[in-house]
Amino acid sequence: MDNLYKKQSHIYKLFLYIVLVGLIVFFFPKGGKFKYEFQKGKPWQFENLYAPFDFSIQKTDDELAKEKKDIIDNRTRYYRYDEQIVTEVYSSLDIKLDAQWQNSGLNDSQKNKLKSTARAILQLIYTNGILDPLEDTPQGNSIFLVVNNEARKVSGSDFYRISEVENSIETVLSQQGLSGFADEFKALFFDLVTPNVTLDKELTRKTLEDALSKISYTRGTVDEGKLIIAKGEVVETDDLKVLESLKSEYESDLWTDSNSYYILVGYTVLVALVLLMLFLFLKKYRKEVYDNNTKVTFIFFNILLLVVVTTLVINYNEALVFVVPLCILPLILKTFFDARLGLFVHVLTVLILGFVVPNSFEYIFLQIITGIVTILTVSELYKRANLFVSVGQITLIYIVAYLAFHTIHEGNLSNIEWFTLGLFLLNGMITLFVQPLIYIYEKIFGLVSDVSLLELSDTNSKLLKELSNKAPGTFNHSLQVANLAEAAANGIGANAMLVRVGALYHDIGKMDNPTYFTENQITNVNPHDEIAPKESARIILDHVIKGIEIARKNNIPDRVVDFIRSHHGTSLVYYFYKQQLELDDETNEEDFRYSGPLPFSKETAILMMADAVEAASKSLKNPTFLMIDEFVEKIIAGQMKSDQYINADITFREIETIKKIFKGKLTNIYHLRVEYPE
Repeated sequence: MDNLYKKQSHIYKLFLYIVLVGLIVFFFPKGGKFKYEFQKGKPWQFENLYAPFDFSIQKTDDELAKEKKDIIDNRTRYYRYDEQIVTEVYSSLDIKLDAQWQNSGLNDSQKNKLKSTARAILQLIYTNGILDPLEDTPQGNSIFLVVNNEARKVSGSDFYRISEVENSIETVLSQQGLSGFADEFKALFFDLVTPNVTLDKELTRKTLEDALSKISYTRGTVDEGKLIIAKGEVVETDDLKVLESLKSEYESDLWTDSNSYYILVGYTVLVALVLLMLFLFLKKYRKEVYDNNTKVTFIFFNILLLVVVTTLVINYNEALVFVVPLCILPLILKTFFDARLGLFVHVLTVLILGFVVPNSFEYIFLQIITGIVTILTVSELYKRANLFVSVGQITLIYIVAYLAFHTIHEGNLSNIEWFTLGLFLLNGMITLFVQPLIYIYEKIFGLVSDVSLLELSDTNSKLLKELSNKAPGTFNHSLQVANLAEAAANGIGANAMLVRVGALYHDIGKMDNPTYFTENQITNVNPHDEIAPKESARIILDHVIKGIEIARKNNIPDRVVDFIRSHHGTSLVYYFYKQQLELDDETNEEDFRYSGPLPFSKETAILMMADAVEAASKSLKNPTFLMIDEFVEKIIAGQMKSDQYINADITFREIETIKKIFKGKLTNIYHLRVEYPE
């Protein structure tokens, strides 16, 4: 169990590695991978390709969509002719005619003529029937009228509308010389005529479905052994269709019960190799990240998130693949870690996605180029303008690179797909979501970004305000240390924002007993004169522990708490140790030594130097440049002699640069003047 406990970090990483590989492979599309990579407008770089088996040439989605549209636009429409209505109309006609002209004074001959004329009008308008007013005017050439279960082809203009009946009445009456009876006939037919033709929706729908089902998804076949494309030949439009058909057939044939396991094993091995490279990179070049399981989990989570989102988008519609904001990954990793790690993880993620995206070469090229642009352009993300400028540059690179590929494929810019350009703009807009995403990640994973550091550096914040009220001397000391440390960090390329925040908070533990620290004593009374040196040393040593407790209560991030813990390292409270040694020769030195830990980064080492130098500078009387030069050298040499920097990745050259910066800053602070002779 003891060995298991010691190795729990490695066991967790192994578990995380296996789970991530499994999840990524699980979300991969189920199918084989065609062994040739090709693009329209590029030469065929492989040997002559012959058809390995018989296969059909698939029609493109655009071709199929056009065929379906043509069928729908020209679909056959069936209209149902209701004879029952016509019979009822004729019956009603005889009754109404007898009633209307019974007492009109007309003789039988005139009545018979009017009756035959009325029947002629009905026969005219009911030859193809009267269309229901709720139906649209029939369009197209495929219109059939079903009468007695027999369909005959008609034209849309053959149907009568109610509004057209009056014109027909006037025409017939005029031909018969009965124009004087127009009003009586119109009144008669207004109540008599009834629409009897309606669209047979069910029959029309079934006919359309039958026509659509007969669409052929292929156009021709390629026989086994036929030359498809020769080496060096440019992939033209026709070649592209044949190659894509072969690819589709090949990949679908590969994914069978017997082959699927082999394909999954192949995917697993490739993904495992990519993620293994990430582990090796972290272990060799980012040891502090590798040793922190939370940070490793954070990196793996982001890789998995983007892979899952991309594969889901591809499964929904592969044309939308470029809407996934992949550049969020290097943005986030650069914010929380550094540029090199961000770019390395981004490239590995793109390589994984290369297995599943269409036109993988084009996709990988675009994403890697934009990832590099992201790393090079993004700095000081807490400034909103910087993010907008960077996202604009990323979007521009996407568009320019896409247009270049389009020119290669098509030979001109006349057929630009504006939809794809719109996807790049949408991609840029989604990338702006990185700001709130950074905040969410900070809360979930306990990480610290420059945005949080900027908020913590505000001297009007609650904790720093409390420090300035309770221990104003310590507050001013912290400000001076922050200025020195920030300048030094800028000089050697360390994280200046982080070291400044660490300097502002490093002595907050002195708020507990502020008067026991020299910078807060406003009178000549020193409380240490009334207590034993050992007790004085305990109070001084405790300000580190108290500072950690106060920081925890106020939710100060761990990266800032590290500066509180390590700013004295394992140094000795020498003044009180010497006093106690005069009283007791058997004094234990460990009772007067800080518990550490030692500074473990450039930033924490800079703070230790700046803190010691700034505090010691207060003891200088009438300082000169030579005095400042001497005491800076002495203090830092003493810290180096006591091995305070052995865990920090800082070089002798960087230490010399830091000392030079400290000397210049302190010289300016004390306003030294050249002594002129009297």
